[in-house]
Amino acid sequence: QVQLVESGGGLVQAGGSLRLSCAASGSIFSINDMGWYRQAPGKQREFVATITSDGYTNYADSVKGRFTISRDNAKNTVYLQMNSLKPEDTAVYSCNAEIRAVSRSYFNAWGQGTQVTVSS
Repeated sequence: QVQLVESGGGLVQAGGSLRLSCAASGSIFSINDMGWYRQAPGKQREFVATITSDGYTNYADSVKGRFTISRDNAKNTVYLQMNSLKPEDTAVYSCNAEIRAVSRSYFNAWGQGTQVTVSS
């Protein structure tokens, strides 16, 4: 079994910062891309950022220059540093990982989500 566990969400004022973490655990052989997505109330889930195993990153236009995605391959963990937060960043943030298990099968795993609320 493979599990993703997020942490670091919370309530912050506009202009503030938060750092999200997502740790993968279980019978993991390797992890390819890792990423963050978010879903605001009444809206569809949207892409935020991804990072490859080699460290190449991609961001949604709405977060470029404010958010930074990084990963620690030794810890099977991906991070999202969020600066200059805006009320429109309020959402449930979920991490995603393309995991190859010890059994050599592939999983597209999701975390349970962590709430980020930005007050104006």
